[in-house]
Amino acid sequence: MCAYKMSRRDFLKATAAAAGMLLLPKDAEAKIAQTHLAGAAALDNFPDAEFLGRNCSGGILNFRARPSADSQIVKIVYEDALFPIYREVIGEPPAGTPIATWYETPYGYAFSPNVQEVKNEPNELENELPQTSMGKGFWAEITVPYVGLSFDTDPISPWYQSIYGHNPRAYYGQVFWVDDIRTTYDGTVLYRANELYGTYHDLVYADGRGFRRIREEDVSQIHPDAEEKRILANLTYQTLSCFEGKDEVFFCRMSSGRVYGDDGQLTDNYATPAGNHSPHRKLISLHMSGSVSGGWDTPGVPWNLMFAPGGAAIHGVFWHASFGIARSHGCINCRNEDAKWIYRWSDPYVPLDPGDMDIVAAGLQGTKVEVVN
Repeated sequence: MCAYKMSRRDFLKATAAAAGMLLLPKDAEAKIAQTHLAGAAALDNFPDAEFLGRNCSGGILNFRARPSADSQIVKIVYEDALFPIYREVIGEPPAGTPIATWYETPYGYAFSPNVQEVKNEPNELENELPQTSMGKGFWAEITVPYVGLSFDTDPISPWYQSIYGHNPRAYYGQVFWVDDIRTTYDGTVLYRANELYGTYHDLVYADGRGFRRIREEDVSQIHPDAEEKRILANLTYQTLSCFEGKDEVFFCRMSSGRVYGDDGQLTDNYATPAGNHSPHRKLISLHMSGSVSGGWDTPGVPWNLMFAPGGAAIHGVFWHASFGIARSHGCINCRNEDAKWIYRWSDPYVPLDPGDMDIVAAGLQGTKVEVVN
């Protein structure tokens, strides 16, 4: 699998303290019983810009005078720092990487693999939870740079345990199942973000304005009548293409399984399996975890097309932007927008309710995924 390693627990530590709040329960007489849910923060005052970047490097991000790793450092920022993006430029790739893309910002040039492109698009709040086959709730994706989290119970998953007490956040592009709506004493409406699929089922609350309800039209299939669909992933060039017959209809950069282990030695532990594959499951969101070489654990992974034994999938990521470099634990990482397009385009169509399909059990045929070296 390919979620980021748990050993980088400092990756999600927040840079600003969250404002403490107490939840106002639906039953006013139960207010005291809900004080354990304190801590969810309202949306921060994000920069006012159409295009934003978030430092997703897991550490310090350098801004340079020119789009080159040899250029003078003119500013540094820390994890989760946000800044306007003016444009994308081609500069000089740092030694050892084929990526030459940089972002021009008010502070200088930032190397693109360290920057998640995000937007700040708050949403109208939902008043009610619709009834579904999974109970009351709806799927929702985060459309702001990040939201502060408060835990309904003590965290179970290693990911949440590692950030518990450190102003935990959920990030742009993550997808969760919202199954409860509460209001704070100051009137902030919080959604409870649940996870229906995956190893753990932690319950967290966050400002509801950061979540956009996903509707049926958001998962409707792209080109449903097209024939001979296939996906081609090239491990050498780190590219992914979607074909309808001989016509390429979609192209993006990707990050496949890295070829070096934590000790710097060549390894097959993380290799994305080459060959022709038939997808066996599609999920709108999945909590991913694994145990190879120390383990990893990541919640709210969006737009999953599982195509090979062992859990290898095409999916979106929010914890890095190194597209064009092999760096996953075996999956094919794509930008969230690209993974969503692939999810909607590929066969079979999966209804929003339940947002999950065992393709083999359903007796259907998934779009072939060919992985070549």
